[in-house]
Amino acid sequence: MYRFLLSRQWVILTLLVLVLVPTMVELGYWQLHRHEHKVAQNQLIADNVEAAPKPVGELTSPGHTVPRADYWRTATATGTFDTAHEVVVRRRTSTDDQVGFHVLTPFDLTGGGTVLVNRGWVPFGADQQSFPHISAPPKGEVTVTGRLKADETTSGSGIKDLEGLPPRHVMLINSDQQSKLLGHPVLGGYLELTAPTPVGGSPELIAEPDSESIGPHMAYAIQWWLFAAAVPVGWLVLVRREKRDRDTAAEAAEAPATESTPAPSAV
Repeated sequence: MYRFLLSRQWVILTLLVLVLVPTMVELGYWQLHRHEHKVAQNQLIADNVEAAPKPVGELTSPGHTVPRADYWRTATATGTFDTAHEVVVRRRTSTDDQVGFHVLTPFDLTGGGTVLVNRGWVPFGADQQSFPHISAPPKGEVTVTGRLKADETTSGSGIKDLEGLPPRHVMLINSDQQSKLLGHPVLGGYLELTAPTPVGGSPELIAEPDSESIGPHMAYAIQWWLFAAAVPVGWLVLVRREKRDRDTAAEAAEAPATESTPAPSAV
């Protein structure tokens, strides 16, 4: 009845179905995990941004790797800006997606130590190779507030990022890199400045990270699972159609033979 399923065409189709179904199920779980990761990250951002500020020295130290649990943690620091060793970080975008620089300024803490402060975004100067005009930060001792971030390492590695770049240009915000340039220890990670607000709005403060949007991952997961359910259903529909077509063809082949058979003569 269903011997046609042993044909080469149907064996290949059946094997394809057996491969597609678990693959689609796995893709659905992959999207589900991405959704769960995004939800967890949003919760982490919201909790750390809203948490009571802590002195930066309680959250990090020289050589310290900022753990994920402390990303975006609100921190404070009191000291003075070291604009003599200020650098710009290349290929950074503003809130309206214009490409420019981030301004990275060492901040010497009262009582000892240095932390890097990302003061925000500025546009290019005359060209991408020159050092742009940057508004000066407050002079003298000041208390700043910012979001603690981990050192950037994914775009390159350490001092090699400085090769071939114009003076006072870097590609990464990396405390170890800046420690070597400054010649003294720097606290691990850096602060993304939130206060005080720059006079005149420059540098442009970096926007607070999004903690509300969750993306389409859950919808994609459901779609993959629906596809996984639809594939075997579609296979069954094709099997039933094939059987029906074969039965119809067999009946049509038998009909002429029946009609052409002469009736027995009467004795």
